[in-house]
Amino acid sequence: MSETVPVPHGLPMDRDAGPFDPPRQITRLRDARPVSPMVFPDGHQGWLVTGYEAVRRLLADTRFSSRQDIGIIHMPFETPGMPAPTEPSPQTPGMFVAMDPPDHTRLRRRLTGAFTVKRMKQLEEHIIDIAERQLDELARLTPPVDLVKEFALPVPSLVICEMLGVPYADRENFQVNSAKFLVKDQSLDEKIAAYTALSTYLSELVTSKRAAPGEDILSDLARHDDLTIEELTGSAFVLLLAGHETTANMLALGTFALLEHPEQLAELRANPGLLPDAVEELLRYLSIADIFYRYATEDIELCGETIGKGSTVVVSLLAANHDPRRFDDPDTLDVHRKARGHLSFGHGIHQCLGQQLARIEMRAGFDGLLRRFPTLELAIPAGEVKLKTDMNIYGVHELPVTWTETAR
Repeated sequence: MSETVPVPHGLPMDRDAGPFDPPRQITRLRDARPVSPMVFPDGHQGWLVTGYEAVRRLLADTRFSSRQDIGIIHMPFETPGMPAPTEPSPQTPGMFVAMDPPDHTRLRRRLTGAFTVKRMKQLEEHIIDIAERQLDELARLTPPVDLVKEFALPVPSLVICEMLGVPYADRENFQVNSAKFLVKDQSLDEKIAAYTALSTYLSELVTSKRAAPGEDILSDLARHDDLTIEELTGSAFVLLLAGHETTANMLALGTFALLEHPEQLAELRANPGLLPDAVEELLRYLSIADIFYRYATEDIELCGETIGKGSTVVVSLLAANHDPRRFDDPDTLDVHRKARGHLSFGHGIHQCLGQQLARIEMRAGFDGLLRRFPTLELAIPAGEVKLKTDMNIYGVHELPVTWTETAR
């Protein structure tokens, strides 16, 4: 008989099982009732979906809306556990991650050509070169150094800036405001201020590209007269934020996880051919972009539960990716695992556009780092690593590392 777990009031987010595992309450809920009622802090009842099969079905079902302007739902990257707004949020032009068809279809179609597998493979050598140059810079430093600042953040920032046509010299502007936007416990005014600063910068940038387009993704978008400046700005916001924050956190947190699992790290060093599988396993195991919201536009049956029209539904990708019904021994990091089928890039029409780009960046980053820094280790005790439990994309704030020798 399955365990009876109380209905949660607010979303359990305390990483009490360790830095890489789902919160224990989330795990108990998933094992007992993968589609479970939950009560938001303001008192209204919604649903929490934690089982792999239920999450996959939900993300594939367009009756679960991603829109902000209907019902009670949070902004993209909004803070789980904060009181939900009692009024619908206005639809943000161009923010395709928070749209349904046909608006979502129209905007996404404009972007798919830029992120095809073929085009990403053409960029692979250049991305490897960017990673290697950043590792050259890292090797010149005297340890200990912060791997986030010196490697994990610069590599995806350099790549996405080049692809989008964002001057890398402006990185302090967008990195600072992106980070501010993703802070959980802040006022709405603070979040809006960060969003406004970044969107103002991007609005000026896409306006200049419409006037004088170059050879980059934002210029390609700006050539489409049917897209307004507001839509271009919203799309640029999503691409820039997701394009550097997610991969930067995966590179840093993934390195932390490997250093904390030395037997897996040794396996990977001894057999570099495992790297593609190891990247998929790290994506599954860490699930850094964990929480998403959906809104039921009608009564919907999901894995034996009826989710009523108007309900807010919270989805945990971390819980789903650690579901023992889908993955054997899921709380163990195993670089030999065939983890494809994980949900870290989402599923359905909103599956991550840049997933192939992220995979290439991670393969290049981890390959170069492990090959060139064979004695890499933490410079502080693991318990002192500052985790991003205060952010809406998980990772580490800093990762102090040291080494005794480097290799070319």
